[in-house]
Amino acid sequence: MNAFFNGLMISGSLIIAIGAQNAFVLKQGLLKQNTGIVVLLCWLCDVVLMGCGIFGVALLLSDNTRAAAWLSLAGGVFLLVYGMLSLKRAWRGGGHMNVSAAAATPVSAYKTAATTLALTLLNPHVYVDTVMLIGGSAARFGQAGKISFFIGAIMASGIWFAGIGYGSRLLLPLFSRERVWQILDGLIAVMMFYLAYGLLKSAWLTLFPA
Repeated sequence: MNAFFNGLMISGSLIIAIGAQNAFVLKQGLLKQNTGIVVLLCWLCDVVLMGCGIFGVALLLSDNTRAAAWLSLAGGVFLLVYGMLSLKRAWRGGGHMNVSAAAATPVSAYKTAATTLALTLLNPHVYVDTVMLIGGSAARFGQAGKISFFIGAIMASGIWFAGIGYGSRLLLPLFSRERVWQILDGLIAVMMFYLAYGLLKSAWLTLFPA
């Protein structure tokens, strides 16, 4: 269960961020335009990319404990920095989603799919998050652990995209409030620090055994 919850937390923490992709999913949900296509494509992209990281990058490192430890160390430092940035946003505020719910001209499913894929796959951060960071975080687990980690990670992704896509009309007033994002950023920071501690501890014990 530890691997499952690690995957769930790290994926959830990384995916819940104000960005073009989330704003687009929320907007399509508000307009009720091809919401299912948008949600499904966002989730499938995460499934493929996280799978590449967990069963690709992590698998390559499975026989090299020192390399896996160095990647865990890098991931831990990244999460630590990410957590500090989230803590800074929580303290200073300034985060909110402002998506117009006004009527828009209907867009074809093809154009919607193309826009979704562009917003997802042309963002370089998605590869750092899903392939390198999530893959590196899973490297310390055995095969069964990696599967549990993967299930937790893609579950967090699916719940998030389905939630903001289909629950957008209910969630928009919440996401438009700066205080909500400050609380959310604070929670993300706590999760990031917790995950960073686990990765850094694992890397330290491997690289510098007692």
